[in-house]
Amino acid sequence: MQDGRTTLSKFLIDTLDRQPGGAGPARNAGLAALLIDVAAAIKSISAMLTKGALSGHYGSAQSINTHGEEQKKLDITTNETFVQQCEWDGLLAAMASEEMEHIYPIPPGYPRGDYLLAFDPLDGSSNIDINGVVGSIFSVLRHEGASVDTSVDESAFLRPGCEQVAAGYAVYGPATMLVISVGNGTHGFTLERDIGNFVLTHSNIRIPEDTCEFAINASNERFWEPPVRRYVQECKDGRSGCRTSDFNMRWIASMVAEVHRILMRGGVFMYPRDSKTPVMEGRLRLLYEANPMSFLVEQAGGLAITGRERILDVTPRTLHGRVPVILGSRNEVERIGRYHDEYDRGTDQPFTSPLFGRRSLFLPGFSA
Repeated sequence: MQDGRTTLSKFLIDTLDRQPGGAGPARNAGLAALLIDVAAAIKSISAMLTKGALSGHYGSAQSINTHGEEQKKLDITTNETFVQQCEWDGLLAAMASEEMEHIYPIPPGYPRGDYLLAFDPLDGSSNIDINGVVGSIFSVLRHEGASVDTSVDESAFLRPGCEQVAAGYAVYGPATMLVISVGNGTHGFTLERDIGNFVLTHSNIRIPEDTCEFAINASNERFWEPPVRRYVQECKDGRSGCRTSDFNMRWIASMVAEVHRILMRGGVFMYPRDSKTPVMEGRLRLLYEANPMSFLVEQAGGLAITGRERILDVTPRTLHGRVPVILGSRNEVERIGRYHDEYDRGTDQPFTSPLFGRRSLFLPGFSA
């Protein structure tokens, strides 16, 4: 914890200047300025959300995004806020967003920079109408060889997450927090509304290696792969099972809220591969959800995997491509990864869910 004296801008200037083998003063200043622009967009969104339904932005936009999902008015408004705040400053070559089917190259009327910004402007927007926790997620890549005369296409974004130069999220709760990393650990800033500054309140966040909390959408259990069902069943068996410890299950339906809880006190978040929609490799988008969150988690000492490989090593094939996500406390994520490996090699322990392992009202053959 900090004493609330270090602002975001001071932190970025000091941190980037001290980084070994840095990109040079000019590029460091550019990255710091871009992150301050992103923070300005987050302040605007925070103010908008604070007004609730009084802002006039609640409800459906009566439109569908590129993923076939109904858009909320706030999905569109927050997307516009990010674009308008970050397009003019000569720091970006292009942007990509969950709410835009194609990339958004910086218009010819503005100077072009050498960074790429990918973002989810409003994560968990289904929570809006119930006044639940929502957030924003962003990822920054360096666009090598960018110039005014160089066109930018989708391929510029299709790089593994280990190449990110910065990532972060905002969580809009009782307080608005911005959590970021520029590759030197994960750090949390709280918005001081009276003066409009983000101040450092959580320095060098570390995720505990062990945990007794897991987060997963249990309604999809019938579609999970055996390694995930095995892990969750062991957690549910608690003290009487092989783990000899009781676990708690959480689910908020907002990736930002789930990851924030893990960063604050540990835990595991899982949105694994399933058979519900076989053509989908996963549910979460790699570029602007899984990659930035994995970057933050790893910088805080945790792990982030698809179940079978490190998320930050996955090369995106499309702008809105999806991956399975399992991240959080190191020892639990390693265990889940081991279960996947054992299953793939055929050396896993026989697993039978209690629901399907004995006769019950839910099974054929039951007789009173």
